[in-house]
Amino acid sequence: MRKTFEAQMTLGSLPIADIQIPTKCRDEFPQFLRAMQHIYTTVELRDRVLGLLKAKICTKKRTGRQGMDLWTIFVLAGARLCLNTDFDRLHYLSNNDNLLRQMLGVQDGIVRGREFERQTIIDNVSLLDEATLREINRIIVEAGHKIVKKKETEALHIKIDSFVVEANVHYPTDYNLLYDSGRKCLDVLGHLIDHNSAYSSGWRKIEDWRCKLKNRMLTLSRCSADKSKNRASRLKKSAEAYVDVAGQLSDKLDKINPLGELSLAEMVIFVQLDYYREMLVKHIDLVDRRLLRGEKIPQEEKIFSIFEPWVEWISKGKSHQLVELGKPACIATDQWHFAVDWLVADHQPDNKLLLIILDSIRKHYQVSLCSGDKGFYSKENVELIELFDMKAVIPKKGKLSLSDQQREGEPAFMKFRRKHSAIESNINELEHRGLDRCPDKGMNGLQRYVGLAVIAYNLRRVGKLLLDQDRKAAERNAVKRRQAA
Repeated sequence: MRKTFEAQMTLGSLPIADIQIPTKCRDEFPQFLRAMQHIYTTVELRDRVLGLLKAKICTKKRTGRQGMDLWTIFVLAGARLCLNTDFDRLHYLSNNDNLLRQMLGVQDGIVRGREFERQTIIDNVSLLDEATLREINRIIVEAGHKIVKKKETEALHIKIDSFVVEANVHYPTDYNLLYDSGRKCLDVLGHLIDHNSAYSSGWRKIEDWRCKLKNRMLTLSRCSADKSKNRASRLKKSAEAYVDVAGQLSDKLDKINPLGELSLAEMVIFVQLDYYREMLVKHIDLVDRRLLRGEKIPQEEKIFSIFEPWVEWISKGKSHQLVELGKPACIATDQWHFAVDWLVADHQPDNKLLLIILDSIRKHYQVSLCSGDKGFYSKENVELIELFDMKAVIPKKGKLSLSDQQREGEPAFMKFRRKHSAIESNINELEHRGLDRCPDKGMNGLQRYVGLAVIAYNLRRVGKLLLDQDRKAAERNAVKRRQAA
């Protein structure tokens, strides 16, 4: 049975409210810890956050086993993205960093507090979902608005922009994806043989198949990069050899059929094997059509990763980064630079995302202005935004009509268009909070990762404001003490 947080401290340990966060450190981690301390010590905030976590995580029937505390899950999930680190370092910090262990409520006193296993951390952090994180983010933004003394009637000035969250995949070509498919078929087959040795018949040389497939792929890769006169003939010859070996492997894999009644583990393995066999056949066809028949493969037929098939090929025309592999994420920030909402796009252009994210924001906040770059412009977007008494600071693409020149020449439009560039700094900060590259697997993992990064970004900003207040209060107290002396 899970607890919200561990109320019984170890002998000699320090209450979370009494933790001394360093105020003169420029590292991001003290800022994150100060924000977490603020949430914990503000009972209303703590109850709301833990209530959301309890509704999402504590759904199983009560048993005698005690799971990880909800507060611990929240702190560890935020710490990972705040530091833009992996689970290996998070595992080390959770068991050895004094400040983090104090914030978790398991700091060593006279008696050593609880220790965490790496897989336990991974399993519990993965229980969070995007919807829960979105609700938690609204609570954090609300707390940040109180710190900057936002008036209840004060409307938000929303800045919206998009960037690419890259997936953890290698650069795709049809022939290296063909090799990925073949080697994964052999890997899964090896697991199947380990579970039931009856499937090993005819596969005594399984490692030889792997070596032949890799050698043909490397030969084709070298020929593809060759600049000599006979490149075309060498490329065709190596492609024929590669496709021939891959075809033989595919034919041999097709002969593998279930033997009798399958166990649950064997059923899972066969599902994986069917998927990788399908990918193998698909990429044999693509390599054959492109290199042997000279066809141009349509974009919609391509897959850019057999492990993350949701990955998009995105080219935004950047000089330093011509191609990005991942998903576009749309971020909305306010005039105090809090990230109020986000959206992970799925093959949608920017101008189709604007109204979706703005409609989500308007359900919870009063908005008086929305700014975006030219990619978000459409005539319908501007008309609908202004229909709801919001100013649309979105420049038009291409040649401007007289009415467009008048609209974009207004002093208010020009003022807020210049202010819009601040969101580039917000995006850069988000990339430092983990959104440069997503190591989590699957579309759900990406959405959870983006949500946690936005929460870590807002927590760091809240912590920075609180530490500034603490620093100024300490300076005032020091002046009073000197004057009293």
